[in-house]
Amino acid sequence: MAKTVSIKHLMESVLVPFAVSRVKVKHALEELQHDYQGRGVQLVKVAGGYRFQTAAELSPYLQTLWQEKAPKYSRATLETLAVIAYRQPVTRGDIEFIRGVAVSSHTIKSLADRQWVKIVGHKDVPGRPALYATTNEFLAYFGLEALADLPPLTEPESLEALFSKTVAAESPQHDEDVPNPLEKESITNE
Repeated sequence: MAKTVSIKHLMESVLVPFAVSRVKVKHALEELQHDYQGRGVQLVKVAGGYRFQTAAELSPYLQTLWQEKAPKYSRATLETLAVIAYRQPVTRGDIEFIRGVAVSSHTIKSLADRQWVKIVGHKDVPGRPALYATTNEFLAYFGLEALADLPPLTEPESLEALFSKTVAAESPQHDEDVPNPLEKESITNE
């Protein structure tokens, strides 16, 4: 998967000798996007940058060019990634609380190795657990420009899995002496 190139990177590298403004670069990229519409290759804005990629409708024809099969991810890995994407920043304990089961170190490591998640700080509580969030590589892989572009959770099972335990923990019937692990607390970066 091709990495994206930001306007800033273009201006600080290949465009340095031309002293062109950011506005002109953005306008030129928009013109290129328009020029490439309807072609087999398109210029798309993804994860805060731009990249050329083949049109989605050509995917069935081009798949035979790649010998490598896409890796398969376990349900636990995908659920963990979903919790991080929709609830970030979260600790491992938060993920376990939402999923209702322990999270394997291998699960988080595989997501970090894939560069889809990273540690963005530590929660300011005893033990200072790591806070996980998604990366630009996550956005680029899934063709998203920003987290706001994540699809809405519409299936009742998805919504229940992600938010029902949070609602239960925040309900007035819950013992108020027990801290809610999903409450926003101060975050410190290291």
